[in-house]
Amino acid sequence: MCIYCNLVLVVLVLALNSQVTAVIDGHSVLDSIHFKCQTAHAGKIIVVHKSAEHSRPYMVHVEGYDEEKGNFTCGGFLVSEDFVMTAAHCKAESYNVCFGMNSLDDNGMKCSSVKEHFSHKDYNEETLTNDIMLLKLSNRAACKKRMKPIAMADKADNSPKMCLVIGWGITDNGKTSSKLMEVNVTLTDDEMCTEEKAFYSKGKKGPAGGDSGGPLVCENGKAYGVISGHQEDLTKYTKIPEYMDWIKEIMQPKSALD
Repeated sequence: MCIYCNLVLVVLVLALNSQVTAVIDGHSVLDSIHFKCQTAHAGKIIVVHKSAEHSRPYMVHVEGYDEEKGNFTCGGFLVSEDFVMTAAHCKAESYNVCFGMNSLDDNGMKCSSVKEHFSHKDYNEETLTNDIMLLKLSNRAACKKRMKPIAMADKADNSPKMCLVIGWGITDNGKTSSKLMEVNVTLTDDEMCTEEKAFYSKGKKGPAGGDSGGPLVCENGKAYGVISGHQEDLTKYTKIPEYMDWIKEIMQPKSALD
């Protein structure tokens, strides 16, 4: 168990200081939530570089609307032609999901509404445990150079160390980026702040507001985690290999296999 307990977490999709705000229009999105390990605040991506054009064809920009939260944005990633993975705290009443672009100004991007969303039944908004969700697209993402799913790691894959986080979130100028950005992170093996179903990275560089739900991509090019929360120099990622049975149950229901 972490030595720092019962302190406030601000989910990283949501933005500045201790007040949670939407990335699109500044409306309040969510209340502060509780997490273990240190005092929380919004992060900024530091020491970043732009992603090479269409080098991350699985990346998805998720725009959500909720009567309580207003408009907000999250990251996400294609795990099949008709499913996007993101964070459960990005749940909304309606979605506009766009893919096939590096720049949010790209006229070649494709967008889809969401037919159905599947947030994990044991998701806890106070602790961000089980912070994982699948979105079933209304319109499939045709596999092309600029639109391809990413493979997901399972328990047979070796534990990663060096990884990459990617997104259109807030950078060190305090504004969201219209260009897809990425930064390298190193996963920590600090036993004081570990959970069975989460990875952590430490350091002043990492994901920020608007990047929640994006992938943690590691050495073998597979998605190992979902960006969940950030506090001071600690970032939490939901560990995908621990959820493969749940993922397969949703993406390949028994009725479809019969």
